[in-house]
Amino acid sequence: MRVLIVEDVAETRRWLAGIVAEAFPGAQIATAETLRMARGLLQHPCDLALIDLGLPDGSGLDLLHQIRNSGAPTVCVVTTVMGDDASVVGALSAGAMGYLLKENPAGILVRQLAQIHIGSPALSPSIARRIMEHFSLTGPAHVPECQLTERETEVLALIARGLRNAEVAETLGLAQTTVASYIKSVYRKLGISSRAEASWHATRLGLTQKDDHRNGK
Repeated sequence: MRVLIVEDVAETRRWLAGIVAEAFPGAQIATAETLRMARGLLQHPCDLALIDLGLPDGSGLDLLHQIRNSGAPTVCVVTTVMGDDASVVGALSAGAMGYLLKENPAGILVRQLAQIHIGSPALSPSIARRIMEHFSLTGPAHVPECQLTERETEVLALIARGLRNAEVAETLGLAQTTVASYIKSVYRKLGISSRAEASWHATRLGLTQKDDHRNGK
């Protein structure tokens, strides 16, 4: 596993590297202190990127957009001190699949990162509560499963497990462009804009439990 840490403070880079090493023993860790350095390192694909939002030469949001637009299979997790709603929404909309606050103890961050392997988004507890509160206040009281077609429901269940578009396409025997269209439709119907939100909705609809049952778990 290859992990990129984008953080301009040397002490924090070392701290995050230790967290990554504990969460993913044997991981190859590369570090960058600027957007420019990060873009150079991303010429070699990585599995996970921890990205700070405030960098000397720009915003980590720019890097999130670049990775998402490139189609690279990189799981992006924001690691920051900024916990305001605008920063959280901006990061998730830009393609982040996790949002961790550096104020949290190392043990919490290790646990949150480790669960990426099972398709769960890495979210600091306070961020997860905020997302749930947002949906309870602004979302519909209940999202009926019948709102999605059978195929859309299958796609939602798979991306909630952390599968990439290519993997979903292979599993369902579809073209990647078709999968992308289904995902766009799911996002539109559920009023969401990120896979972290998709995972939350899949859990709410019981799709992850159904998937475990089909696999004999």
